[in-house]
Amino acid sequence: MLVLSRQRDETIMIGDEVEITVVDIRGDKVRLGITAPRHIQVHRKEVYDAIKRENQQAANLTPQDVSGVVGPDAANIPLKPDAQTELETENARRARQARRTR
Repeated sequence: MLVLSRQRDETIMIGDEVEITVVDIRGDKVRLGITAPRHIQVHRKEVYDAIKRENQQAANLTPQDVSGVVGPDAANIPLKPDAQTELETENARRARQARRTR
């Protein structure tokens, strides 16, 4: 791990596209501003871990696990490969949403 010291309004570059600026320091909290292209996702570590965990759980679902979410006959409808991927993504989103509302 690289450890750098920065003061307020000082910036760290990651590659050519990502800037991390120390915006504020109050007690033991440091506020960072991050400038990155839209194709680079930026999350707090705990949010990233939760997304990863939910994606893994969604990937392990069977058609029977989500049949009530997308309709009782959805598991029996043959789909083109692209449509299957889109359906899996939508099913994962709906499954996460259903778990949140329980």
